[in-house]
Amino acid sequence: MRHQSSKVQALYEHCKTILSPSGSPPPSSQALQKLSSILDTIQPADVGLKEETADDDRGHGFFGTNALSRLARWAQPITYVDIHECDNFTVSFTILGHTSDTTMCIFCFPTSSVIPLHDHPGMTVFSKLLYGSLHVKAYDWVEPPCIIESKEPGYAQGLTLRLAKLAVDKVLNAPCDTSVLYPKHGGNLHCFTAVTPCAMLDILTPPYREEEGRRCTYYHDYPYSAFSVANAPICDGEEEEYAWLTELESPSDLYMRQGVYAGPAIQL
Repeated sequence: MRHQSSKVQALYEHCKTILSPSGSPPPSSQALQKLSSILDTIQPADVGLKEETADDDRGHGFFGTNALSRLARWAQPITYVDIHECDNFTVSFTILGHTSDTTMCIFCFPTSSVIPLHDHPGMTVFSKLLYGSLHVKAYDWVEPPCIIESKEPGYAQGLTLRLAKLAVDKVLNAPCDTSVLYPKHGGNLHCFTAVTPCAMLDILTPPYREEEGRRCTYYHDYPYSAFSVANAPICDGEEEEYAWLTELESPSDLYMRQGVYAGPAIQL
């Protein structure tokens, strides 16, 4: 009797068929829909994960705590796990922002851990929450670009800021459908905050590659009202839907550790 293929094997084979390191030619809408459908069926056990249900009081607390107790706490790192790597296609759980041929990644978040606001230039990203609850805040750039130099006195003086529109601001609770962001819409710039222990499976196409203009950049968002702008391209009453974003250096407090993959082996 022929051994039944695992779900992660089916995911790998479909990605290998439709995704390329350059992203050209782009996959068809039908191929991308099939990818979402495969992801929708994947559960923690399919990739060797055990759902973490017990909260950990060493996190900083998503909704805030006493400042003194918060300083005394220690936040656990986000865990990433390598699955498989070959010359023409990489299947891995890896650190966001690396410039290898990464196309698949899983992040295991302890409560309160954060992946800061970052972008996916020219990329499409499929995200499947495997277990737990995760807050997602995401923006898309306003086009044509609206860029200002801050003249406000104080800490923000001299900053270059670009206007973005809020696309997503909600808590995802597993089980839920796969989320998709695109190069120009769907929340291409996003940040994650773990409300409970949770895990997210991401597929990025094409992968980050700095020499081809796909570099991961981190941002800080400011409320639209923080800066005075004449002739801004928004209507009165819509201010809360917009924010000013400024680039940051790679965050020094993004703490990750490597785990061990315990799911089904991928057959080449």
